[in-house]
Amino acid sequence: MDYLQTAREITNVIPEIRDEIKEVRIQNSYQVIELFTDKMKKMIRQNERNKLFKCLEKMGEMYRTGDTMVKNAIENSFIYSLDNCTAFCSKEYRDFIFSHLSHDLQSVYTKQIYSHNI
Repeated sequence: MDYLQTAREITNVIPEIRDEIKEVRIQNSYQVIELFTDKMKKMIRQNERNKLFKCLEKMGEMYRTGDTMVKNAIENSFIYSLDNCTAFCSKEYRDFIFSHLSHDLQSVYTKQIYSHNI
């Protein structure tokens, strides 16, 4: 899955993002994932759990089937910002969010957290 396919998949989950993708003239995986991550941050702040969990599921699917650029974008944009996104959540809500990450994304998150403490 390349960035164009990724953009289409995201618009299936969040149809209202379609116009933003066109406005920004998304041209690479990082821009697509950044926009998706920003939308998910808003969902976290607004406690839109059902929509958020669908997005987390889609993120896991895109990571699993994405090309190298999509995977790198997810690791460097989404996973990197995950702590910041959930910093002001209650522990229960944060744990609930992390429990909805795919196994692959949980592994990447754990690897990233522990590699920074070396």
